[in-house]
Amino acid sequence: MEHSKYDAVVVGSGPNGLSAAIFLQQTGLSVLILEAKEQIGGGLRSAELTLPGYLHDVCSAIHPLAVSSPFLKTLPLKNHGLYFVYPEVSAAHPFDNGDAAVLKGTAEETASGLGSDAGAYLELLEPLLRKWPDLLSDILGPLGIPDHPLDLASFGLKALRSASAMTAKFRTEKARGLWAGMAAHSMQPLGNLTTAAIGMVLLATGNKVGWPIPIGGSKAIADSLSSYFLSLGGRIQTGVPVKSMSDIPKASAILFDLTPKQLLEIAPERFSPLYRWQLQRYRYGMGIFKIDWALDGQVPFKSEACRKAGTIHLGNTFEEIEAAEKMVSRGQHPDKPFVLFAQQSLFDSSRAPEGKHTAWAYCHVPHGSETDMTAAIENQVERFAPGFKDLILAKHTMNTRQVEVYNPNYIGGDINGGVIDITQLFTRPVLSVSPYQTSAKGIYICSSSTPPGGGVHGMCGYHAARQVLKDVFKIQPRQ
Repeated sequence: MEHSKYDAVVVGSGPNGLSAAIFLQQTGLSVLILEAKEQIGGGLRSAELTLPGYLHDVCSAIHPLAVSSPFLKTLPLKNHGLYFVYPEVSAAHPFDNGDAAVLKGTAEETASGLGSDAGAYLELLEPLLRKWPDLLSDILGPLGIPDHPLDLASFGLKALRSASAMTAKFRTEKARGLWAGMAAHSMQPLGNLTTAAIGMVLLATGNKVGWPIPIGGSKAIADSLSSYFLSLGGRIQTGVPVKSMSDIPKASAILFDLTPKQLLEIAPERFSPLYRWQLQRYRYGMGIFKIDWALDGQVPFKSEACRKAGTIHLGNTFEEIEAAEKMVSRGQHPDKPFVLFAQQSLFDSSRAPEGKHTAWAYCHVPHGSETDMTAAIENQVERFAPGFKDLILAKHTMNTRQVEVYNPNYIGGDINGGVIDITQLFTRPVLSVSPYQTSAKGIYICSSSTPPGGGVHGMCGYHAARQVLKDVFKIQPRQ
């Protein structure tokens, strides 16, 4: 590998690594990205996992935070081939009686389907939506002095609560179920503090911008980011695994789009004993078991709303979802898991041959689990879409170990880069004034193991790059 001098080297080409590299390159620095795999993207990859002509998102699939991101939305990614499609229904939550709660359009439209809980929904969401997107820039940032402190404090009073406690606002099965499905994205028991935060953010993004699907697969996001980065003069080398610091060209700053476990394996001798100790104590959370299907037709959901939705949350009532997530946290595998389901080919014809379809789903499982959850997931889909199993032409499954092999940042199948509970929310990955700095001069971490955590928003990389500009290059970054 060529060992020329760069201003900065970014190890890893997930959305955060790409964002960090772009922001640094925009300032006129010379930046190199090193990617271990032959294909860039990290969690933004798509492939024909089942049959020829069926394009599946290997990791992430639906991207409300990508179009909301204060950094990504400033980039000219349409000029580099990125286009989104917006389903009529962002997310649907079906029940056993064939009805469904839906997240769509505005808060008023969503509330209109929640019966007597319409007012409670608006009371929860409207204060957040009035301050959006200014508030989002603080939510998607590190702990510190926010730009809008009073607004963030108001959000925090609700967001730091548990999702279970917040259900006291709702009385109807529909509203409680919709809320449970949103909050369960936190990958924690719903009784944990801070689980309300992810539910509120996902509902707000749905009402503000929608839950869009990238045309051509999630890889289209990575491809457009890399194309823009290269147009600025940046360089990318793929197929370059970094096992030690000697694998990295000399540079003034090195940014790792990796989690603490990998960082410790690459450069343990560079860090202070205290910093190493803190990284060793970093905790990873639940894993996932994922399935992709090639289908002979559209999924026959009983609910019409589900047949118009990009994302479907399968779990029935709040109580059922709460119980399933609690079981997973205790190392058990529920017979009726909470399932996150997406049907991208309904809205993007490039995903499957004419008249055929794809589907994507995962459920939460204990960290490092190798249990096959295929039957449990398919039974949950069949429960709300009778006849689904008859449409399956082929399938591809991944347990937590296989997920981690595919993307080493997903330790034990944890797609969030570490659990985001009340303790790690403020010490991610360590207790520090700047979570992106390490104890070693010139070495930074920019992965989802830093604030604000998981999701395709690039903000971990953006904030890390800002820190690098100030520390290493004495450049005051733009706002």
